[in-house]
Amino acid sequence: MKTRRHRKILELIKEYPIATQEELADILRAEGYNVTQATVSRDIKELALIKINIGNDQCKYALPAESFVSETRLRFMLKEFVINYDYSENIMVIRTAPGNANAVASAIDHAGWNHIIGTVAGDDTILLVIKPREAVKSVIEKLESYLQQ
Repeated sequence: MKTRRHRKILELIKEYPIATQEELADILRAEGYNVTQATVSRDIKELALIKINIGNDQCKYALPAESFVSETRLRFMLKEFVINYDYSENIMVIRTAPGNANAVASAIDHAGWNHIIGTVAGDDTILLVIKPREAVKSVIEKLESYLQQ
């Protein structure tokens, strides 16, 4: 049971920007886990979760191995290296200056954007997979907000 709960916690913190133990406990209870705040506190300690800043004075739980990219760094990389982008269904393609796709894709991967489930990068092209398909619009809006600032 504990192992299953730990797996669920790791899944939830990747999917949602969970900032408090109580918020995590509420979501777990909604998912059918009978937990208390004390149980969640022990789970967080055992999983070695940390809180990271996600911008706008907000934070969320994450694994320590997740290297977080600051908004300033991400904004710089997107503005400096992205040439254009396009999408179809739930797949987005971003074109970068030659030699920069890997760095930009890594920054996107570690930025903690909701709905981007992964990237694949070549020399000057990044493939983003977005889930669900309806979230493509919000990902584009977020990308454009970085490119226009």
